[in-house]
Amino acid sequence: MKLDFDKYNGLIPAVIQDARTHVVLMVGFMNKEAYQKTVEERLVTFYSRTRKRLWTKGEESGNFLDVIDIKEDCDNDTVLIKAIPRGPVCHTGADTCFFETNAATADFLTYLQDLIDSRKKDLPEGSYTTKLFEAGINKIAQKVGEEAVELVIEAKDNEDTLFLNEAADLLFHLLVLLSAKNYRIEDVVKVLEKRHKK
Repeated sequence: MKLDFDKYNGLIPAVIQDARTHVVLMVGFMNKEAYQKTVEERLVTFYSRTRKRLWTKGEESGNFLDVIDIKEDCDNDTVLIKAIPRGPVCHTGADTCFFETNAATADFLTYLQDLIDSRKKDLPEGSYTTKLFEAGINKIAQKVGEEAVELVIEAKDNEDTLFLNEAADLLFHLLVLLSAKNYRIEDVVKVLEKRHKK
């Protein structure tokens, strides 16, 4: 698809959404140059209508928006950019320009599952996840068992931080095991949903 920059006098609206939480962070405008820079540098760049120049979000605050995905709408005159914010997005210090809290949710599990699946496919050198996949299914299953036991042990104490860390370790290794078995966390959710309906 080719974006229609002529429709709005050389500009297109750009809706910025957090790639993990799906919260809308802000809306800005891009001309062709800002769009191209965003695509090439993977940092959201707008055309500032007040300053009459390109403006990379975060160039002053350090709160950049790292681009994950870009989608064009059905009329080719608006883009949806999914990004990971490096800090508060609004100039007021708020998480979003709509004064919503942008807290991590269970949607992060889908993002993490995507990352694990990409590690399985690409096997980048030096990655812990790559080492797990290279070790094979038995080793991955063993790690899930080990983490489950460690979680049970921490559950008997009153160290909340250690308990939550072990829970995170267990969940991470479960996601790796699901990926190794060619499943995803969504498949587990479907099973839970079916049980809930009963």
